[in-house]
Amino acid sequence: MIGRSGNPTLSDKVFEQNQSHSEERMTIGGTVNKSFMTLALLLAGASVSWSMYFQGYDVLMYAIGGAVAAFVLALIVSFKPTTAPYLVPVYAVLEGVFLGSLSATYETFQGGITLQAALITISIFLGLLLAYKSGMIKATENFKLGVFAATAGIALVYLISFVLSFFGITVPYLHESSLIGIGISVFIVIIAALNLVLDFDFIENGAQHGAPKYMEWYGAFGLTVTLVWLYIEVLRLLAKLASRD
Repeated sequence: MIGRSGNPTLSDKVFEQNQSHSEERMTIGGTVNKSFMTLALLLAGASVSWSMYFQGYDVLMYAIGGAVAAFVLALIVSFKPTTAPYLVPVYAVLEGVFLGSLSATYETFQGGITLQAALITISIFLGLLLAYKSGMIKATENFKLGVFAATAGIALVYLISFVLSFFGITVPYLHESSLIGIGISVFIVIIAALNLVLDFDFIENGAQHGAPKYMEWYGAFGLTVTLVWLYIEVLRLLAKLASRD
């Protein structure tokens, strides 16, 4: 196997099944460029819904529509990586619309919280990238399995929480600002951050094993998914801390 990532969009078999025998192959530099392009489109979408929110528009339907559409596109890209060059840019804009609406809502209750969350997310990303490139953190098989298991567990808890919410039931501590609730958020932030290490390793191995050129967009997509998750979890953690002041 080329590698294992805790990011559900970057599964073990993706690069295996899409190795290239042509001259056009995936490179780390190309993936970095695609990642910047994807994030730029995400920020563009976020700026639109952010501006609309503070201009007095009701962006709830835009947020819901963006989230649902982005989720559908994410599923398509995950199962059909060849669509990544065409769907990932659209996904980024739609995800940005949702993220901008969500961020604006948090900003209303706590001014400056979104900037703090963004700076912390960027700092974590750069710190882990430096640690990975320097060899301070290595994505060993045990490390990968541990992060993957923790990520799957978190996803399961969120799914259960979502289903129970329809019946008026909430999972204890998950959304609370108690010390236990804050501790849970810190743990989730750590797991989300460690997924970045797996993504770095997975993309590097994919480039080394000659994945086709379109997989650069797929790699950028997977990295964006992790960064969005990390940002949202940092935002939730900061909101919990602020509510205790």
